[in-house]
Amino acid sequence: MRRFIPATAVLSEKTKYSLPLRRWRWRCFSQVAQKEFDNKGGVVVPKMPSFDYAPPPYNGPSAAEILSKRKEYLSPAMFYLYNKPLNVVDGKMQYLFDEKGRRYLDAFGGIATVCCGHCHPHVVDAIVNQTKRLQHSTILYLNHAIADLAEALANKLPGNLKVVFFTNSGTEANELAIMMARLYTGCHDIISLRNAYHGNAAGTMGATAQSNWKFNVIQSGVHHAINPDPYRGVFGSEGEKYAKDIQDLIQFGTSGNIAGFVSEAIQASPIFTGVGGIIELAPGYLPAAYNIIKKAGGLCIADEVQGGFARTGSHFWGFENHGVVPDIVTMAKGIGNGIPLGAVITTPEIAEVLTRRNYFNTFGGNPVCTAAGLAVLNVIEKEKLQDNAFVVGSYLKERLIALKDKHDLIGDVRGRGLMLGVELVTDHELKTPAKLETLHVLDQMKEIGVLVGKGGFYGNVFRITPPLCFTKEDADFLVDAMDYTMSKM
Repeated sequence: MRRFIPATAVLSEKTKYSLPLRRWRWRCFSQVAQKEFDNKGGVVVPKMPSFDYAPPPYNGPSAAEILSKRKEYLSPAMFYLYNKPLNVVDGKMQYLFDEKGRRYLDAFGGIATVCCGHCHPHVVDAIVNQTKRLQHSTILYLNHAIADLAEALANKLPGNLKVVFFTNSGTEANELAIMMARLYTGCHDIISLRNAYHGNAAGTMGATAQSNWKFNVIQSGVHHAINPDPYRGVFGSEGEKYAKDIQDLIQFGTSGNIAGFVSEAIQASPIFTGVGGIIELAPGYLPAAYNIIKKAGGLCIADEVQGGFARTGSHFWGFENHGVVPDIVTMAKGIGNGIPLGAVITTPEIAEVLTRRNYFNTFGGNPVCTAAGLAVLNVIEKEKLQDNAFVVGSYLKERLIALKDKHDLIGDVRGRGLMLGVELVTDHELKTPAKLETLHVLDQMKEIGVLVGKGGFYGNVFRITPPLCFTKEDADFLVDAMDYTMSKM
């Protein structure tokens, strides 16, 4: 098993040559990095691409002052990244700026939320103009903003998915979708996947399948199927073999009829540690799973909270990569580019169930939020961000795969478009999570100027979900920063 040796450690000749060659090479400068020296013989730190924007001076409280207030007045459940928490005060497109005006490449995108770019002028204008005219009324009155966005979203979805319910978050959207499935089918049982994250409220916490994110409260009627993980899963990339577990759960754990099945096309993570890890479901899994669910009378729910809105590049929605059509689609995050907005979209027949009683959401469909959502769709279309996610994402993934061949620390590179994961392990056969090494690389990349997320059940996966305006030059800088950091370990 590899031992993590910090860059400052001094190795004896005996220790050095007792290490396997491949593992020793990992601790040395890479062949590329060796060619880049400064005048003093040191390795040159990768240089960030140029960018024509400088933020206005910041005169607010320091990071230390904010952290002190946060500890005193905010929930102790809130955590933060990095040994020295970052005070972000400005943003422009794919870049963030700290209190001192230092620029960072944002490869995290506010947890896969900022899709058009930070403070995109068209989105900002839509928000400001709508706010000046009407900030909030109620859906009991007519307003074109909510209707315009609903129409635009329906036009992006296949089949008869055309009735929209607006919410404020992904958790709210998934809660509503699960309730609608139960009402429509008359059944209670829901199936989700192990390793899944769908929210932190009553129903969605039940569908979430990791102890890190589940409190000891009543969570009834949810069964968790084996995760079709091509890297760590028992059947590798054979999706149909994993799907058989769904049939077993229905046959041995329910009455034989179920309410529905909820899954992401690429399992992501909420933040920091636990859940997801950017796991793309094994090929053939979703078609087989949907077929089994429908035979049991259930509805298929596609959670597109993180994978939707062109992020995967090849398609606008993650489920389209698998050739399936769900009964209900949930979304949030990228829909508003940072504005609190979510939605549930389904068929007219399924939508009818909410007329049995009163259903209302005070802020769902707020005119400012829906104006922002429509602007996001327009920007994605006008600036061809889906094409960019595909081209740049493919290029970035190729470079990361090449980096995997160079550094033994990288166990897997996966994902689609600009939704990528890099898993670090200390042993390729045992796939032992490299937890400490992940923290070290994460922190050192921040010092160079690159921000990435961290996820996976063991906290050993880098989440790369930047704004969709990310460029090839940005991709090069990210990979070079990761290479530089690993080469110095």
